[in-house]
Amino acid sequence: MFEWKWAFVWEITPRLIQATGNTLIAAGAGYAIALVVGLFLALMQRTPYRVVNFAVRELVEFIRSTPLILQIFFVFYVGPQFGIRLSPWMSGMIAIGLHYACYLSEVYRGGIESVPKGQWEAATALNMTSAQKYRRVIIPQAIPPALAGMGNYLVSIFKDTPMLSVIGVSELIHTANAIGSENYRFLEPYTMVGIIFLAISLPTAGLIRLFERYVRRKLGF
Repeated sequence: MFEWKWAFVWEITPRLIQATGNTLIAAGAGYAIALVVGLFLALMQRTPYRVVNFAVRELVEFIRSTPLILQIFFVFYVGPQFGIRLSPWMSGMIAIGLHYACYLSEVYRGGIESVPKGQWEAATALNMTSAQKYRRVIIPQAIPPALAGMGNYLVSIFKDTPMLSVIGVSELIHTANAIGSENYRFLEPYTMVGIIFLAISLPTAGLIRLFERYVRRKLGF
């Protein structure tokens, strides 16, 4: 039976702190990619070109219907066969970013479709171009209803970063595995990783809710 050793916890804490920083960087970079690409995919599904709409919609459904870990392997291991060689870090962030971009595209799409029809007609009556219409009228009104979903996926990305350990990215789970293998003790590192995830995820979810209420209040929603 394992006995909890505080001395061992203090010994491994610096490595876990460094791994926490790596995890946050991976989650933040992946989320930034997802925000931008997700909006692009949502807008591409609203073009007047049916072929483009169909292709983007099928791509989104394909990525959403396949496991994230498969996409990570595909980017890292299959990419080099097509001349695309990326580091484990870059492969992981791109895979996570593209995966969640497809989910965020649906969140954006829901927000865009919630904008009243009169707003679209008013923008058209003012002779706005499509870019001006989306930038000045539609997207500012579509974001507040979408904030809750966007925030949920930020937390989800953070919790999915352990999948990057399969390609050697030194995030929390990868580091905990290494510590356990080196010292033949897994209780402390895995427990500490669980505590770290809770310590970051729960406050983040609370801050997202506060930010959502602030934006809605500021914009009069």
